[in-house]
Amino acid sequence: MRVLLIGSGGREHALAWKLAASPLLTKLYAAPGNPGIAREAELVKLDIADHAAVATFCKDNAIDLVVVGPEGPLVAGIADDLRDQGIRVFGPSKRAARLEGSKGFTKDLCAKYDIPTAAYGRFTDLTAAKAYVEKVGAPIVIKADGLAAGKGVTIAMTLDEARAALDACFDGAFGDAGAEVVVEEFMTGEEASFFCLCDGTTALPFGTAQDHKRVGDGDIGPNTGGMGAYSPAPVMSPEMVERTMREIVEPTMRGMAELGAPFAGVLFAGLMITDKGPKLIEYNTRFGDPECQVLMMRLKDDLLVLLNAAVDGQLAHTSIRWRDEAALTVVMAARGYPGTPEKGSVIRGLDEAAGDGVQIFHAGTAINGGALVANGGRVLNVTASGKTVGEAQSRAYAALDRIDWPQGFCRRDIGWQAVAREKAEAS
Repeated sequence: MRVLLIGSGGREHALAWKLAASPLLTKLYAAPGNPGIAREAELVKLDIADHAAVATFCKDNAIDLVVVGPEGPLVAGIADDLRDQGIRVFGPSKRAARLEGSKGFTKDLCAKYDIPTAAYGRFTDLTAAKAYVEKVGAPIVIKADGLAAGKGVTIAMTLDEARAALDACFDGAFGDAGAEVVVEEFMTGEEASFFCLCDGTTALPFGTAQDHKRVGDGDIGPNTGGMGAYSPAPVMSPEMVERTMREIVEPTMRGMAELGAPFAGVLFAGLMITDKGPKLIEYNTRFGDPECQVLMMRLKDDLLVLLNAAVDGQLAHTSIRWRDEAALTVVMAARGYPGTPEKGSVIRGLDEAAGDGVQIFHAGTAINGGALVANGGRVLNVTASGKTVGEAQSRAYAALDRIDWPQGFCRRDIGWQAVAREKAEAS
């Protein structure tokens, strides 16, 4: 098969690495890709926002399958536009991608189909939003309705923080994404990421993970796109997976079908595991980043076979096998992130750091004058496997410490909840 992968981040590098291992693959292209992806695929200079240009490339190069990594192109309707040209695509339609593209849409879907989630209000007016916040009180959660690269959520512990977050949204801090705001009840519990491959009818569980959103150790500081993750998530017991499928995923699949927007692609449920069971925080409509990196490390089966089954509506006849090992990834970010990152600093030592159950996935990197340099906020994903999360954690940090990049930083506590569980069980 000839495959085109859309995207340029750490998630796409992990997908490229896994796709490249498939015996079905004859040629892998990536647009626009990054220096790490270039080791697995031929990079092509395509404007992925120009769907007609992408379709022309696919026809000229006999592409059998397009795999869309990031959410932006999906929300913009790339899957529809390519399918209209007879091109097979793994990824949801524009209407189905509203599950990620509009938090308000998803909350209304939850209300209609009795899907457990936080109580909420939707607002396009600052005064009304502030009145709601004053009525509910703090802590409270403020979310820009649209896509904001993982940065449009504020967990406000005080009313002053909530007011400031609302001001930022309506003042344009997130562009059009903040023109509408969702204000949610603050939920307590343990967060988990739950994934399903979907074909419009069937949702097939595709692993669990736990992400670390805050920028600082101990879960402090502003939210980010994700500073690290591990898989599997111990909180997602077989019983919790079964409840999540029955109470959250299956009603969502039914509801989207009834709305005339059947969901096909990756359904990523961000969950809060409360004392009453799983509740939906939000949906994403693609593999998580950095959760994808740990899922690909653990996946035993051929990813390309699974994606084809989803595109062809065959998931009811498909199963997925996982390696027994755990996997953990640590994000190395450029100084300044999640604000304005410092770009252009040279990164050395990646070849020495990789190996022995360690993969380093590139996110925001570039080549400048023959040197690898930082070219984004989240720059590298140092990913390791191990018999336990603790072993994977030790391997990942040992590898990270061999990387020569003084301008980079990371959290030093990725996986802390799982490691604490392992130590408690061993004592």
